[in-house]
Amino acid sequence: MHKSIVNLNLIKEDLKAKIINYHNIKIIAVSKTFPFEAIMPLIEYGHLDFGENKVQEAINKWTEIKLAKPNIKLHLIGKLQTNKVKQALKLFDYIHSVDTKKLAKKIADEELKQNKKIKIFLQINIGNEEQKSGINKDYLNEFYLYCKNLNLDVVGLMCIPPAEAKSEIFFKEMALLTKKLDLKELSMGMSADYIEAAKNSSTYLRIGSDIFGKRS
Repeated sequence: MHKSIVNLNLIKEDLKAKIINYHNIKIIAVSKTFPFEAIMPLIEYGHLDFGENKVQEAINKWTEIKLAKPNIKLHLIGKLQTNKVKQALKLFDYIHSVDTKKLAKKIADEELKQNKKIKIFLQINIGNEEQKSGINKDYLNEFYLYCKNLNLDVVGLMCIPPAEAKSEIFFKEMALLTKKLDLKELSMGMSADYIEAAKNSSTYLRIGSDIFGKRS
Protein backbone atom coordinates (compact mmCIF):
# COMPACT_ATOMS: atom_id res chain seq x y z
CA MET A 1 0.00 0.00 0.00
CA HIS A 2 1.30 3.45 -0.94
CA LYS A 3 2.69 5.60 1.90
CA SER A 4 0.12 8.38 1.31
CA ILE A 5 -2.74 5.88 1.75
CA VAL A 6 -1.19 4.51 4.95
CA ASN A 7 -0.77 8.08 6.26
CA LEU A 8 -4.34 9.03 5.38
CA ASN A 9 -5.69 5.97 7.21
CA LEU A 10 -3.54 6.76 10.27
CA ILE A 11 -5.09 10.26 10.38
CA LYS A 12 -8.58 8.75 10.10
CA GLU A 13 -7.82 6.34 12.95
CA ASP A 14 -6.49 9.23 15.05
CA LEU A 15 -9.72 11.18 14.47
CA LYS A 16 -11.86 8.12 15.20
CA ALA A 17 -10.07 7.58 18.53
CA LYS A 18 -10.26 11.20 19.71
CA ILE A 19 -13.30 12.86 18.07
CA ILE A 20 -16.92 11.88 18.77
CA ASN A 21 -18.34 13.22 15.47
CA TYR A 22 -15.35 12.11 13.40
CA HIS A 23 -17.59 10.90 10.54
CA ASN A 24 -18.70 14.52 9.90
CA ILE A 25 -15.12 15.57 9.10
CA LYS A 26 -13.67 15.66 5.61
CA ILE A 27 -9.93 15.53 5.00
CA ILE A 28 -8.64 17.74 2.20
CA ALA A 29 -5.41 16.19 0.94
CA VAL A 30 -3.38 19.32 0.20
CA SER A 31 -1.54 18.34 -2.96
CA LYS A 32 0.02 21.73 -3.76
CA THR A 33 3.60 21.44 -5.14
CA PHE A 34 3.38 17.63 -5.23
CA PRO A 35 3.60 16.03 -8.69
CA PHE A 36 0.71 14.08 -10.11
CA GLU A 37 2.50 10.75 -9.55
CA ALA A 38 2.40 11.41 -5.78
CA ILE A 39 -1.34 12.13 -5.87
CA MET A 40 -2.51 9.32 -8.16
CA PRO A 41 -2.43 6.52 -5.52
CA LEU A 42 -4.90 8.48 -3.35
CA ILE A 43 -7.18 9.11 -6.34
CA GLU A 44 -7.15 5.40 -7.21
CA TYR A 45 -7.81 4.58 -3.55
CA GLY A 46 -11.01 6.62 -3.80
CA HIS A 47 -10.14 9.76 -1.85
CA LEU A 48 -12.27 12.65 -3.12
CA ASP A 49 -11.17 15.97 -1.56
CA PHE A 50 -7.94 17.64 -2.71
CA GLY A 51 -6.55 21.13 -2.06
CA GLU A 52 -4.43 23.40 -4.25
CA ASN A 53 -2.96 26.84 -3.59
CA LYS A 54 -2.46 28.18 -7.10
CA VAL A 55 -4.91 28.25 -9.98
CA GLN A 56 -2.39 27.66 -12.78
CA GLU A 57 -0.73 24.72 -11.02
CA ALA A 58 -4.17 23.18 -10.44
CA ILE A 59 -5.15 23.61 -14.11
CA ASN A 60 -1.99 21.80 -15.22
CA LYS A 61 -2.50 18.95 -12.76
CA TRP A 62 -6.25 18.47 -12.49
CA THR A 63 -8.03 19.42 -15.74
CA GLU A 64 -7.91 15.95 -17.31
CA ILE A 65 -8.47 13.96 -14.13
CA LYS A 66 -11.52 16.09 -13.20
CA LEU A 67 -13.07 15.25 -16.57
CA ALA A 68 -12.36 11.56 -16.03
CA LYS A 69 -13.45 11.56 -12.36
CA PRO A 70 -16.13 14.26 -11.88
CA ASN A 71 -16.85 13.12 -8.29
CA ILE A 72 -13.49 14.52 -7.15
CA LYS A 73 -13.90 17.78 -5.21
CA LEU A 74 -11.15 20.34 -5.72
CA HIS A 75 -10.62 23.03 -3.08
CA LEU A 76 -8.78 26.30 -3.70
CA ILE A 77 -7.20 27.05 -0.33
CA GLY A 78 -4.72 29.74 -1.41
CA LYS A 79 -5.27 33.41 -2.16
CA LEU A 80 -7.35 34.01 -5.29
CA GLN A 81 -6.58 37.03 -7.46
CA THR A 82 -9.56 38.55 -9.27
CA ASN A 83 -7.90 38.04 -12.68
CA LYS A 84 -7.87 34.27 -12.03
CA VAL A 85 -11.53 33.94 -11.00
CA LYS A 86 -12.75 32.88 -14.47
CA GLN A 87 -10.24 30.00 -14.61
CA ALA A 88 -10.78 29.04 -10.97
CA LEU A 89 -14.54 28.67 -11.39
CA LYS A 90 -14.10 26.33 -14.33
CA LEU A 91 -12.06 23.88 -12.27
CA PHE A 92 -12.68 24.24 -8.52
CA ASP A 93 -15.71 23.14 -6.50
CA TYR A 94 -14.83 25.11 -3.33
CA ILE A 95 -13.02 28.40 -2.70
CA HIS A 96 -11.78 28.73 0.90
CA SER A 97 -10.23 32.19 0.66
CA VAL A 98 -12.89 34.81 -0.15
CA ASP A 99 -11.98 37.93 1.84
CA THR A 100 -12.79 41.09 -0.17
CA LYS A 101 -15.94 42.61 -1.68
CA LYS A 102 -14.13 42.98 -4.99
CA LEU A 103 -13.36 39.26 -5.11
CA ALA A 104 -16.88 38.30 -3.99
CA LYS A 105 -18.43 40.47 -6.73
CA LYS A 106 -16.11 39.02 -9.38
CA ILE A 107 -17.06 35.47 -8.37
CA ALA A 108 -20.78 36.33 -8.45
CA ASP A 109 -20.46 37.89 -11.93
CA GLU A 110 -18.49 34.92 -13.23
CA GLU A 111 -20.99 32.44 -11.78
CA LEU A 112 -23.70 34.06 -13.89
CA LYS A 113 -21.55 33.90 -17.02
CA GLN A 114 -20.61 30.26 -16.49
CA ASN A 115 -24.01 29.23 -15.07
CA LYS A 116 -22.16 27.50 -12.23
CA LYS A 117 -22.43 27.64 -8.45
CA ILE A 118 -19.33 27.21 -6.32
CA LYS A 119 -19.18 26.69 -2.57
CA ILE A 120 -17.58 29.56 -0.68
CA PHE A 121 -15.71 29.90 2.60
CA LEU A 122 -15.06 33.38 4.01
CA GLN A 123 -11.48 33.67 5.23
CA ILE A 124 -11.09 35.35 8.62
CA ASN A 125 -7.81 36.92 9.73
CA ILE A 126 -8.44 35.51 13.19
CA GLY A 127 -5.09 36.64 14.62
CA ASN A 128 -5.27 40.16 13.10
CA GLU A 129 -1.89 39.62 11.44
CA GLU A 130 -0.86 42.34 9.01
CA GLN A 131 0.89 39.97 6.60
CA LYS A 132 -2.06 37.56 6.35
CA SER A 133 -5.10 37.52 4.11
CA GLY A 134 -8.60 37.41 5.56
CA ILE A 135 -11.17 39.88 6.81
CA ASN A 136 -11.20 41.31 10.31
CA LYS A 137 -13.76 39.43 12.43
CA ASP A 138 -15.42 42.77 13.32
CA TYR A 139 -16.50 43.11 9.66
CA LEU A 140 -17.70 39.53 9.30
CA ASN A 141 -21.44 40.17 9.64
CA GLU A 142 -21.37 42.98 7.10
CA PHE A 143 -19.25 40.96 4.66
CA TYR A 144 -21.40 37.86 5.05
CA LEU A 145 -24.55 39.84 4.23
CA TYR A 146 -22.82 41.41 1.23
CA CYS A 147 -21.94 37.93 -0.09
CA LYS A 148 -25.46 36.61 0.55
CA ASN A 149 -26.90 39.58 -1.33
CA LEU A 150 -24.71 38.59 -4.28
CA ASN A 151 -26.35 35.15 -4.06
CA LEU A 152 -23.06 33.44 -3.27
CA ASP A 153 -23.31 29.99 -1.70
CA VAL A 154 -21.46 30.75 1.54
CA VAL A 155 -21.12 27.41 3.33
CA GLY A 156 -18.66 28.31 6.08
CA LEU A 157 -15.64 30.14 7.47
CA MET A 158 -11.90 29.49 7.12
CA CYS A 159 -8.82 30.57 9.05
CA ILE A 160 -5.07 30.09 9.37
CA PRO A 161 -4.18 30.86 12.99
CA PRO A 162 -0.91 32.59 13.95
CA ALA A 163 2.00 30.16 13.70
CA GLU A 164 3.61 31.07 17.02
CA ALA A 165 0.45 31.01 19.16
CA LYS A 166 -1.70 28.19 20.52
CA SER A 167 -4.18 27.36 17.76
CA GLU A 168 -6.88 26.22 20.16
CA ILE A 169 -7.79 29.76 21.32
CA PHE A 170 -8.42 30.83 17.73
CA PHE A 171 -10.26 27.61 16.83
CA LYS A 172 -12.69 28.15 19.71
CA GLU A 173 -13.39 31.68 18.47
CA MET A 174 -13.91 30.46 14.89
CA ALA A 175 -16.41 27.85 16.12
CA LEU A 176 -18.40 30.61 17.86
CA LEU A 177 -18.37 32.86 14.78
CA THR A 178 -19.57 29.98 12.61
CA LYS A 179 -22.38 29.18 15.04
CA LYS A 180 -23.48 32.85 15.20
CA LEU A 181 -23.96 32.90 11.42
CA ASP A 182 -25.61 29.45 11.52
CA LEU A 183 -23.16 28.10 8.95
CA LYS A 184 -22.62 24.37 8.53
CA GLU A 185 -18.93 24.18 7.59
CA LEU A 186 -15.64 25.26 9.13
CA SER A 187 -12.29 24.97 7.34
CA MET A 188 -9.39 24.92 9.79
CA GLY A 189 -6.69 22.62 11.05
CA MET A 190 -3.55 21.43 9.27
CA SER A 191 -0.94 18.72 9.86
CA ALA A 192 0.29 20.24 13.15
CA ASP A 193 -3.08 20.97 14.78
CA TYR A 194 -5.88 19.02 13.10
CA ILE A 195 -7.02 17.27 16.30
CA GLU A 196 -7.47 20.63 18.11
CA ALA A 197 -9.38 21.92 15.06
CA ALA A 198 -11.60 18.86 14.96
CA LYS A 199 -12.36 19.20 18.69
CA ASN A 200 -13.57 22.73 17.92
CA SER A 201 -16.07 21.79 15.21
CA SER A 202 -13.88 21.93 12.10
CA THR A 203 -15.55 20.01 9.27
CA TYR A 204 -12.74 20.37 6.70
CA LEU A 205 -9.13 19.64 7.69
CA ARG A 206 -6.45 20.81 5.23
CA ILE A 207 -3.67 18.24 5.58
CA GLY A 208 -0.62 18.09 3.31
CA SER A 209 2.71 16.98 4.77
CA ASP A 210 1.19 14.38 7.14
CA ILE A 211 -0.23 12.64 4.05
CA PHE A 212 2.30 13.25 1.27
CA GLY A 213 5.45 13.82 3.31
CA LYS A 214 7.62 16.93 3.62
CA ARG A 215 7.71 19.36 0.72
CA SER A 216 11.13 19.79 -0.89
